[in-house]
Amino acid sequence: MRVSVVITIICALLQQVSGQNPRNHWTLLPNILVVEVNGSLGQQPLTCLESAAEVMKREDQGRDIIWKKDGVEETERGNSYLVGLEESLGGGNYTCHSKNGSLLNHTEVLIREDETKNRRIIVPTEEDYLKCSAQNYNGAFHCSWKWHPNRLGTVAFIRARRGFDDDDVQCSVDTSGQHWMCSSRGGDISCSVHSSGQGISCLEKQHCPYAEETQHIDITVFVRNNYFLVESYSKVFYLSEIVKPDKVRISKVNRTTVEWSYPSSWSSPYSYFPLTFQIAQIRAGCKKCDDLCIDPKATKTMLVNSPDVCQLKVKRRVMTVCVRAKDALCDSQWSDWSHYRSAV
Repeated sequence: MRVSVVITIICALLQQVSGQNPRNHWTLLPNILVVEVNGSLGQQPLTCLESAAEVMKREDQGRDIIWKKDGVEETERGNSYLVGLEESLGGGNYTCHSKNGSLLNHTEVLIREDETKNRRIIVPTEEDYLKCSAQNYNGAFHCSWKWHPNRLGTVAFIRARRGFDDDDVQCSVDTSGQHWMCSSRGGDISCSVHSSGQGISCLEKQHCPYAEETQHIDITVFVRNNYFLVESYSKVFYLSEIVKPDKVRISKVNRTTVEWSYPSSWSSPYSYFPLTFQIAQIRAGCKKCDDLCIDPKATKTMLVNSPDVCQLKVKRRVMTVCVRAKDALCDSQWSDWSHYRSAV
């Protein structure tokens, strides 16, 4: 009987702990607090004056400190304030003031829900929430996303590193809030938010394009909306997995011959970074490179490996020549098609 009572009490305590709200809280940036919630009722304490010495120096010993949420005065007084949490509510700008109205401190509270159940700010594409690509192996890469049409957001924080040691990376942002620098044992990575707000461009400062990648790049983008909801989206990759060459340069040599060359943005020397080219010769009835005809009589395709300029003798009655490229040594993305409309 005693054993069953003890087990019941332990189970009740475990259930209470696992269901506590908030589940966790942590500082995203100075004066920005992320509160992780589970949707139930809860409270998150805030403190106006951090040290007891500051409180004791005040004539009122903190009893008359005024709190405001989003500029609206609250009824609570004192050095501590309890933020009410329910579902995704509770986020906001919290400020504390002296009796004469002067600002003492401020905290922006962002709410983070369980992201395994619900994500609201960014919508997934056919690949993932984040789509990342690189034009070459020089250390620069880009990631983009698509906002939910009814919940436009902004970038709240960026964390980028080479490797997986969370405790090793330190990230900071400039005064504009658009340019980030993350430093870790794996090196420094800088990221800038696009003017559209729907992507970032990053550069790994110490990257050596000739060295084999032994650790992934791990990037996490925290985004928030106007309702003080914050979510994080991550992507882990090697540059060799996301590299996508720019479009091939294609031109006419004479009436029967076209030539193409490596994109100017591709890494050099080309002998060390070779590309494979796919060529399609399209006859009448099949007009688009992006949607090649299945009919073998209408489309002829071939693959060519070359470290230099390539030439092709165009077959008779060919209307369009399409060329695209990919890294010859990795299973990465094809470039977009380049095309030349032939008069042959």
